[in-house]
Order: sequence, then C-alpha cells, then structure tokens
Amino acid sequence: MAAAAAALLAFVAVAGALVAQATDPYVFFDWDVSFITASPLGLPQKVIAINKQFPGPVMNLTTNYNVVVNVLNSLDEPLLITWDGIQQRKNCWQDGVLGTTCPIPPGWNWTYNFQVKDQIGSFFYFPPLSLQRAAGGFGGITVNNRAVISVPFDTPDGDITLFIGDWYKKSHTDLRKMLDDGKELGMPDGVLMNGKGPYRYNDSLVPAGIEHETIKVEPGKTYRFRVHNVGISTSLNFRIQNHNLALVETEGSYTMKQNFTNLDIHVGQSYSFLITMDQNASSDYYIVASARFVNESLWTKVTGVAILQYSNSKGKASGPLPDPPNDEYDKTFSMNQARSIRMNVSTGAARPNPQGSFHYGSINVSQVYKLRNEPPVTINGKKRTTLSGISFSPPDTPMRLADLYDKKGVYTLDFPTMPIDGPPVMKTSVINSTYKNFLEIVFQNNDTKVQTYHIDGYAFWVVGMDYGEWTENSRGTYNKWDGVSRCTTQVFPGAWTAVMLSLDSPGFWNVRTENLDTWYLGQETYIRVVDPDGGYNVTEMVAPDNMLYCGLLKDKQKAQKPHGSSSSSSAVSPNRYWLAVVVSLVAAVFVQ
Repeated sequence: MAAAAAALLAFVAVAGALVAQATDPYVFFDWDVSFITASPLGLPQKVIAINKQFPGPVMNLTTNYNVVVNVLNSLDEPLLITWDGIQQRKNCWQDGVLGTTCPIPPGWNWTYNFQVKDQIGSFFYFPPLSLQRAAGGFGGITVNNRAVISVPFDTPDGDITLFIGDWYKKSHTDLRKMLDDGKELGMPDGVLMNGKGPYRYNDSLVPAGIEHETIKVEPGKTYRFRVHNVGISTSLNFRIQNHNLALVETEGSYTMKQNFTNLDIHVGQSYSFLITMDQNASSDYYIVASARFVNESLWTKVTGVAILQYSNSKGKASGPLPDPPNDEYDKTFSMNQARSIRMNVSTGAARPNPQGSFHYGSINVSQVYKLRNEPPVTINGKKRTTLSGISFSPPDTPMRLADLYDKKGVYTLDFPTMPIDGPPVMKTSVINSTYKNFLEIVFQNNDTKVQTYHIDGYAFWVVGMDYGEWTENSRGTYNKWDGVSRCTTQVFPGAWTAVMLSLDSPGFWNVRTENLDTWYLGQETYIRVVDPDGGYNVTEMVAPDNMLYCGLLKDKQKAQKPHGSSSSSSAVSPNRYWLAVVVSLVAAVFVQ
C-alpha cells in the first residue's frame, strides 16, 4: 500500500499543477481494454471491449479540451490506441502508432495526454496493431464547438453515433494468419451496426436470435447522426428508408448542406447528417449499410440493418430494404457523389474566422509526391502490398524515439517522389519534409479495389479525383477554392485522388490505407516533418515522462508488474484503484 500511497500523492501533485495552470478544461478517462465474448452474428466469438463495452464509449469533448486516457491492456498481446483524425498538434508522441510509440505490453497500462486543439467534428479511435480493429476496440470521438462559435445549422434535438463496418466470424488472429499465409480474407460474414447484427428483414438471409440495433426517436424532431465506417475493407452504402440525409460535416469540416437519399461511406471515413423525423410512422424504418462494388446477388448477406423507431410507430418494419444505387460495378455515381461534397467556406468551425480564410489554392507547393498502389506482390516469398514500389517494414524502435536518442539505421529518408521502376522492395522508408512546407500528394490506385487513405496529424484538402493515370495536366481539374478538408479520402480503382496539406506540425506522421488487409501487408509510410530553426521543445512538444521504451532502447524501460484485469497476478492493482479515485475527483473540478 506504500506504493499506492506514493502514486496517490504524486498524482495529487500533478493534478494540483493542472488546476493551477489550466486554461482549457481537462477530461479524464480510465479504460480497461479486454476481450469479452459476444455473438454479433449469432456465433460466440472474442471481441475487444473497453470497460466491457463493445463498441467502446463515445468521448464527448469540446474544442481545446485536454484529454487524459489511462489505458490498461488486459489483452494477451501488445496494444496501442490511435485517435483517427485528432491532429495531436506538435505532439506525435500521443498518436498511438508504431512509428512514434512503443506498444503497451499485456498487463501494463499507459496514459495518453493530448489536446483537441482547434478542432471540431466527428472522429473515432481504434487499436491499430495486428488487425485488432477486426475484433473491435473502436469507439467515437465527438468534438463539439465552443459556445462562442456558432454552428451553421440549428441545434439538433439529439446526437446519435452509429458505427458501421464489415465483420468476420473468424477471430482477428485467424484473419492475420490467413494474410500471413498469402490468402485473401474473402467475403465478410456480415455488416455490424453499433456492434450488432442485422434486423431479421428476411428469414432466409438472417437467422433467428441475432440482436439488432434500434434507434428510438421522436416524431418531428431533427437528430444529428454521426456515421463511421470502422470496418475492415468494404465500402458501404448508407441509407435510411424514406428519410433524407442532410450532410453537414465530415471529419472536422462543415460542408455545404446537401441532401442525399444514400451516401457511400468508405473504410475509415466519418460523416454527420441532420435527419428529420418527418414520416407518418406507419411502421418502423430500415437503416441500411450494404456492400458496394460487388456482385450483390452473392454479397446479399453482407448487409447491416438496424431499425429507426418513432415513439408513435404503428408496427414493425417489413418488406424489402430500400434500394441501393443502381450501379453495381460502375463507380461513376460514387465518384460524382464524392466530388459534390464541398466545404462551407463562409462559416467558422473551431475558430470564428471562416473555414475558407486559408486560401490553399493560392499557396506555392513545396513538394509533390505520387503514391501508387499496385495489386499485391511477392517479396522474399511473402505476399505484400506496396506504395510506390515499397512495402513498409515497421521498425522495432519507434522512429521518433530513435531520433530523440540518436539511434541510426532505424529508417531511411529515401521515399521516392514518384513511383520507382524495378522490383518491389520491403524497407522502412519515409517521406522527408520540413516544417511549414506545403505538400501535394497524389494517391494513384492501380489495384482493382477501392482504397481509402489517411494521414495522421493533419487535415488535407481533397482537390481532385478522376479515372486514369494522374499527370501534371490533371491539375487543370483541381478545385482550388472549396475542396473539403478531411483526414481520410477514397481512391477508386484505376483512378487517382489529389490532396494538399500544410505541414504546420513537426514530428513523424503516418500515411496509410485504412483497409486493414492492405495496411497489414505493408501499404503505409510516414512523413518526417523537421523544423531546422526551432525543433524539439520549441515547435514540437517534448517526449512525455511516461514514455515506453522498446527495440534499441528496451534497456531504458522499467518493468511494470502485470495488473491487467485478465492477468493472473491480480484483478486491479492498488495504484490503479487510487489513480481512478483521484481522476474522478479532478474530473469533477475540470469538466463543466
């Protein structure tokens, strides 16, 4: 108990300093990440839960909040949590990916500490290692406007988070072995909505006994639906029977308000819609997420179905589902949808100045990179995926940590500006850039499947997309005024998507596909952003005191006694108990 008391006093001292110095509120979360047994598609399987909750809790934040998340890894494998879309301003130490952070060993805990600086919008978190997201561990991040900043629409009557995504009955370890053995994952077993299987809309397609999601609403009211595709590799078409989807925001940017009857949401993307309950409630209504760009007669079971239930509903939903777009393989409809999404340049967001006040289209580009994706290849006898001919090999030592301690040979700074000719290679090659550079990145997808690409640490402007091979002449089609600013963009097969971003945050930042299979097999890199004039402790935050060490620096790490909830040593350590007590007390002071 002496150790527990010491930990308590130390935390009280830290909390006191925070109280004395805080200018923005702090919020605290205490998470136990563990396996639980669930049966989302009728078959019991292990899923990753947070505090026994699957999906995990929604983090309800406000612009500039400081966020402290104590994560206890009660899994039997290493763990990280990454915060998809949270920019971690000048603080890549908290990004939760292998390039910057050592994994949390089984039975250990680690505390993330970051600020949602100058951000609003709809995001999600998930475990990025070893296909773990295929088992769950994901949850929502809602960043609300500060009260002094007006929102470009009337305040909704409610806020609803909806996770959609393809799902397999196989465990993530079995899926991982399939990829290691050079196999395809094949067709998913279904689509989950908020961790639950489909409503039994068809007795022959949906077996009895599967729990489905029901969203209860009041007639005449308008709700904000935040929809996240947290799946593995399947693009989904989202629609609600007889209801319009008024798109108003995506991944931190307010969009021009636009009505859709359905919208394609690709892996890793987030959208929020205003949906008005303006129907007569003669029955409940279907909420549908169905697989896109596949043979629908074969993929019928890969359909998620939830229920929208008015309080005055007169009966259960029945009959056929609302139709998907009538272009099973033609992706032109989907591309035109994506092109139609524009940023609302006249409204404020995290700050009162209009979103369009940063005139990205008039800034001189410092560097241009074309990242080309090809179908999977064989390297050293193993199936791998590549970007510009390079299959990324994650180092044992996080690259930012290696730089801090001057460890050489961990990575190379030779990622090509244009795709290389010659045989593909497997290496730890990163993009080398400089603080305040302005980048143009072209994602060229020469594979046969839709890929979505994400960049940590930044929002980028989507300035163009089209079919064919990108050339310099393609810039004539760019939108240089109101392209939407977001962190994850789709790239259609046989097509390209161009984005621009301002490198205003030093550190190492992950560039990856969000499709878990191609990501796992090597389709990622990092952007190294260095400030030659300021640098460490000036334009970049210092490494946290609780830094974990691994790889070449493993000897610096002090051991923790395993104390995960599923470890054999104990259920909950005294230190963690008292930490939770103090966290709850301090949270009461900070959270308004």
